[in-house]
Amino acid sequence: MSNVTYHISNLLEKMTSTDKDFRFMATNDLMMELQKDSIKLDEDSERKVVTMLLKLLEDKNGEVQNLAVKCLGPLVSKVKEYQVETMVDTLCSNMVSDKEQLRDISSMGLKTVIAELPPASAGKMSMMSLGLIRAQFRYYSTDFHQVLLSSTLVSFHQSILTSLLPQLTSPRMAVRKRAIMALGHLVPSCSPALFTQLAEHLMKELSRGSPGANTRTYIQCLTTITRQGGHRVGEHLEKIIPMMVKFCNVEDDELRENCFQAFEAFVRRCPKEMSPHISMVIKLCLKYITHDPNYNYDAEEDQEDSMDLENGEDEDQESDDEYSDDDDMSWKVRRSSVKCLEAVISCRRDLLVDLYGSVCPALVSRFKEREENVKSDIFLAFVALVRQTKPPHGSALDAGAKEEPAVTLLKKQVPTVIKALHKQLKEKSMKSRQGCFSILTEMANVLPGALGEHIPNLIPGIVYSLTDKSTSSNMKIDALAFLHVLLSSHTPEVFHPHIKVILPPVIHCVEDPFYKITSEALQVTQQMVKMMRPLEKRSSFDAKPYVKDVFSSTLKRLKAADIDQEVKERAISCMGHIVSHLGDQLGGDLQPTLQIFLERLKNEITRLTAVKTLTLVAGSPLKIDLRPILMEGIPILGSFLRKNQRALKLNTLTALNIIVTNYSDCFKPIMLESVLNELPVLIQESDMHISQVAIMLLTCMAKVCPSSLAKIGGAILPEVLHLVHSPLLQGGALGSIVEFFQALVLTKASNTGYSDLMKALTGPFYKAKSSESMSVHRQSYYSVAKCVAALSSACPKESSGTVNNLIQEVKNQRTSESVRILSFLCLGEMGRTTNLGGHKELKTVIMEAFSSPNEEVKFAASCTLGNICVGNLEEYLPFLLKEIGGQPKRQYLLLHSLKEVISALSAENLKPHVENIWTLLFKNCECAEEGTRNVVSECLGKLTLVNPSQLLSRLKKQLSSGSSLARSTVVTAVKFTIVDHPVPIDTLLKECIGDFLKAIQDPDLNVRRVALVMFNSAAHNKPGLIRGLLTAVLPKLYSETQIRKDLIREVEMGPFKHTVDDGLDVRKAAFECMYTLLDSCLDCLDIFEFLNHVEEGLKDHYDIRMLTFIMLARLASLSPAAVVQRLERLVEPLRATCTTKVKAGSVKQEFEKQEELRRSAMRAVAALLSISEVEKSPIMADFVNQIRMNAEMATIFESVQGDPISGAVESMDTS
Repeated sequence: MSNVTYHISNLLEKMTSTDKDFRFMATNDLMMELQKDSIKLDEDSERKVVTMLLKLLEDKNGEVQNLAVKCLGPLVSKVKEYQVETMVDTLCSNMVSDKEQLRDISSMGLKTVIAELPPASAGKMSMMSLGLIRAQFRYYSTDFHQVLLSSTLVSFHQSILTSLLPQLTSPRMAVRKRAIMALGHLVPSCSPALFTQLAEHLMKELSRGSPGANTRTYIQCLTTITRQGGHRVGEHLEKIIPMMVKFCNVEDDELRENCFQAFEAFVRRCPKEMSPHISMVIKLCLKYITHDPNYNYDAEEDQEDSMDLENGEDEDQESDDEYSDDDDMSWKVRRSSVKCLEAVISCRRDLLVDLYGSVCPALVSRFKEREENVKSDIFLAFVALVRQTKPPHGSALDAGAKEEPAVTLLKKQVPTVIKALHKQLKEKSMKSRQGCFSILTEMANVLPGALGEHIPNLIPGIVYSLTDKSTSSNMKIDALAFLHVLLSSHTPEVFHPHIKVILPPVIHCVEDPFYKITSEALQVTQQMVKMMRPLEKRSSFDAKPYVKDVFSSTLKRLKAADIDQEVKERAISCMGHIVSHLGDQLGGDLQPTLQIFLERLKNEITRLTAVKTLTLVAGSPLKIDLRPILMEGIPILGSFLRKNQRALKLNTLTALNIIVTNYSDCFKPIMLESVLNELPVLIQESDMHISQVAIMLLTCMAKVCPSSLAKIGGAILPEVLHLVHSPLLQGGALGSIVEFFQALVLTKASNTGYSDLMKALTGPFYKAKSSESMSVHRQSYYSVAKCVAALSSACPKESSGTVNNLIQEVKNQRTSESVRILSFLCLGEMGRTTNLGGHKELKTVIMEAFSSPNEEVKFAASCTLGNICVGNLEEYLPFLLKEIGGQPKRQYLLLHSLKEVISALSAENLKPHVENIWTLLFKNCECAEEGTRNVVSECLGKLTLVNPSQLLSRLKKQLSSGSSLARSTVVTAVKFTIVDHPVPIDTLLKECIGDFLKAIQDPDLNVRRVALVMFNSAAHNKPGLIRGLLTAVLPKLYSETQIRKDLIREVEMGPFKHTVDDGLDVRKAAFECMYTLLDSCLDCLDIFEFLNHVEEGLKDHYDIRMLTFIMLARLASLSPAAVVQRLERLVEPLRATCTTKVKAGSVKQEFEKQEELRRSAMRAVAALLSISEVEKSPIMADFVNQIRMNAEMATIFESVQGDPISGAVESMDTS
């Protein structure tokens, strides 16, 4: 400790030196000491250090002063509170000094001190500071505002406002600006009454007769407070807007600029309140976007027409010089009006079609703007318009859907835009050219193929930007990036005539010393190689003249070892495409290039890219000769399978698959051993995708090189069999195993034959205890059944005996339940592909099983009947339909069988039987059993897909049925016609889905619920079906979120009364629809109306609150501005949930439910805090403080966000 004291006293002594370098170094050393956690100062040292640092604030050297300020921060936590008070006292005294430099440095010091204090002390010190400096408000620096105006000083906000408002009329501009910034910081945390006082003061000043000298200041202040707390300004807009419009007509360009900046802030921050005024704002913007009184654009156009291009450019240059008058402020008006238009475009996608009618032509006509900064903003506004035109995710109905009106309107504008831009692509101004490329890139992305006929006009501009010696690196990168997008989004044929012109400058860029240019150029070269000789279709274009140049420039980069990683990877990929597309024209250069690939395969940094490239080359239809590198390459690829890098393993397996398939003639079993040894570890249920690709490789080996699999019985086969019995196996992975088993028995690749595999597959079911039919997971029954069926179809000679054995197992009453279930499912899967009509006893056996006491056996028998019917329609379908009609007790199981038939058969096979099935289903659509009705609905829905033009209209007619049960069945059937891929019914469904959605208002509760479930399915799978109907449907949907007291009843249960809410399921379905709409139709929602119902949901039943908490978290990321506007109403329900306690005598489930509710509410709070403005809200700050103070709540809060409370809160992922 004494050492520290001695060291610090030495430093303090050096700080008094006359040499500024000594003082600087000593202060720097002190700062390093103070930043150490271990340092502890005694009372005397504390006093000396504080005194010395405060003295150094008056040092003659600025650098020493700045270091002294930096020292104050870490010093605060190392000294006692009375020393901090001394520091604050001195700094405040300095701030009312006559010396301006001392005032400024002291305000920075005060900000540093208060920022480092804990909240409680900060509030106290801030109050001290305020007391000392309020009288001299105009002096203190803006650096202090943010700390001073925090929510800890709410009691002082009134006096701060009173002190600040007079400063808005100060004769000094710097003081006025600082006062505006201070008011901006005050707004987010002040009370509503105080904000109203501020707003009314500004409106009162602005409403005074003619605009005075301070009008601009008041408008700037209004703009600042709108940006900081825009939602509060909304309620005053009706009075503000007319004043702004009046000021726009005053001949003062800077005043107009301020008005447009205010309009921009209003549009961005008060979207709902601005809706009535948007058209007027657009009109004003369009008027002033052309406001350029000192320049005649028509004369310039006449000059361009009468002179050649070069002279025209010279004239332009002269004109610019002539009119760049310092007093001309009109450009500020044009720029601010364009920025306001950009805000309208970005915030109001719903006006897109109108904007194309009014704003788009105006923006295009202003591409000729003479002022570069303004032109840049015009380009940005047009880019925003093009971006908004891109259809939102999920809005398209299907590939053949009618395109959006905005897209059509943009297509019509393409020729005009190209005409306005193509000359500017050859201008000297790089900023203009970059703006042109950003517009063209966006258009190529939004309208793939639409620039095809204009490419001849664009090529000269691209070449100019790539070859001009004065072009900057960024300009070249932008030009190459655009060229890449253009190549990617258009067909090869449109580029073939221009390859000769465009290729040389691109190749020149490949050789550029700057790595970013080289990287972009290699990407473009790669795309051009694909264009020169597309492999998917024959082309008449002759690529031979260009092969040498492309190859040599890429080879140079491929060989270089001392280049950037990105360039290495792009060079490997580009050369891969050259070999893949043009390999037959490389002659003697091919094999050396392949050897380089082999070298890159050995390098850890480039191996992943090399594997992908090898996959590409091996799959080329040119049959590139890879034999020289395979002997060495295959073991290297094998070694990658044990690396702990998933992407490398997956790509290696894909590469091996293609190599084994295409180069089977050069493989010997010994070559594949290194690969086979690594496969057992990869076939695991922990990663199904890798398992699938590994098994596909085994199948491939079995087909082309069966001898290599002679030894798989030891290690690989047990892993595959273990995977078959996994409950996680399904989809692609199951399909790959089925193919593998078939290949194994067909090629006789291993010593394991049909009977061995059958025993291995079915063995675990025979070992299962008879009392536990489901001791093996249900999914593994289906997986094994599919494998057994696949083996039988591959070995037809053995299949007949297998069927007989399975029938005996089913008939035998002593057989365990697990074996009976498996046998039924195996019979079903086999019957699906093979006609089992020869086995007459099957029908009896299945029907008897329907009476089994075991539900799983009954269900397996039901699936089996359906599957056998698929393979023998003529015999089994009439039998099935007859049984459905005649066996009411077994109807549910028989209808399940029918569902299997309808799901599995093609439309062609089903058409002859549709009428019989349809009639039968409608006889059962009013069944009292809900489960049976659901199966009928699914059958009706899937049957409608067979012949939509006739059957959909029949479903529609049934809506008017008198029975509520029939209506619910029909509406649920419509849900099953909505699938997540394009089908012919989509167009018909779009026309009539509105009729089915009327069921949301049905008098029957259950019909309303299923109508909402159907609506949710449409919004999730095919939002295009319902987007146009949302205006009519949303009010009905919102009305179903209301709690209805007439649906709440009390049920007596012995001595207790229990409340039952019959409307809960309908409300839950409505809120689920709302959540889905957030993802699929956000642009069609009025977020404020939406939030009204979310607010109600936050106070509803447990299930609904859980859902609305997730919705709130989602809204925090999707529409933060709207959430901030409603924050005060949203916080209270969250606080209520977090602070509610369960009654002491409640059951365990009640405690668990409340705990889960609190966690969910905390996640919503964490998501809200990810919006920067939320923390400034007094009500939120109070709630967060309450969470911090309560240990239990603080623990939950930390656990849900994964960060300490003091840290930044990450937005919650609710996907």
